[in-house]
Amino acid sequence: MEDENVAVGLLFASKAVVQLIINPIVGPITNRIGYSIPFFIGFIITFSSTISFAFGNSYEVLFVARAIQGLGSSCSSVSGLGMLASLYNDDRERGYAMAIALGGLAIGVLIGPTCGGVLYEFCGKETPFIILAAVAFVAGVMVLFVMQPKMKQEDKKGSSLKELLTDPYIIIAAVSMFIGSMGFGMLEPTLPLHMIQVMGSSNWQQGIAFLPGSLSYLIGTYFFGALAHKIGRWLSAMIGSIIIGVSLFFIPFATQLEHLIVPIAALGFAIGMMHSSMIPMMAHLVDIRHVPIYGSVYAIADAAFCLAFAIGPSFSGLVMKLIGFRGLMWMMTTINLLYSPIHIFLRNPPTKAETQVCKF
Repeated sequence: MEDENVAVGLLFASKAVVQLIINPIVGPITNRIGYSIPFFIGFIITFSSTISFAFGNSYEVLFVARAIQGLGSSCSSVSGLGMLASLYNDDRERGYAMAIALGGLAIGVLIGPTCGGVLYEFCGKETPFIILAAVAFVAGVMVLFVMQPKMKQEDKKGSSLKELLTDPYIIIAAVSMFIGSMGFGMLEPTLPLHMIQVMGSSNWQQGIAFLPGSLSYLIGTYFFGALAHKIGRWLSAMIGSIIIGVSLFFIPFATQLEHLIVPIAALGFAIGMMHSSMIPMMAHLVDIRHVPIYGSVYAIADAAFCLAFAIGPSFSGLVMKLIGFRGLMWMMTTINLLYSPIHIFLRNPPTKAETQVCKF
């Protein structure tokens, strides 16, 4: 079972690693040609990789399909967030729009593990992937007819990745997303195996364990998409970071499936707070400190998210071997609680003009 932790972790991480590598390429491309073409290409790639999952029967085939999935996710996520940021310039409206988009992500996470586990148990391995491929195909057709993807010439040059990566406030926001997501990234491959060892759980039980977190993530993103604008996105993210740490602390104490409901739900809600605060914050930082072109900054945001889901699954099995599941969760508790006060630096970040005056 310990060896399975490592193999499953690497399989999960392959998508995030590829997505992490591709993001710095996709971001500048969207700056030059627009968001619609990469967005459409993302659905084509997702459809192809999902079909491979349905009919692949070896670890190698699944590994490649999972890695290719990262390419499709990079195209769709970076271009999708950039498109929303450019369409909604008001901070409150932007936060609300991105909360709806993140709600779509939450619904996917909600349906995925839960329905995937049930369909795998009762209908076979191929069924959930065939259904998902059909959804990706329909979504791609909708993008083709509604958005009518076309090349858009660059009218102004956005800030380079290097310039954005040297902005300390963007780094604080990106690291916040990374740390806030890594706990869940470590849970994905290790919690089902922990449930087998401690609870003797079946496939459908392992899938349904994530249901409270997915549902509360949907509530958290929608609720704080608007509320974070009022109380301060920095404060919303700081509170979310604390709740993430506390939730991870209590997860190892669960000895039955019902014991996971509250900590997993709190974890999903807190991650929703974090994402619905920091994703609009990234666009806001570009607005006040750089050129308002958003492809590159969301390449960074998505890279932070992917890094969490690359490092988390890759190292969770190895760390679990050394310090156990409880030690793994408590390590992430400590990291989240120590980082939470850093968010105060995002309370009132200086504008580009203020920064230039200070340098002068």
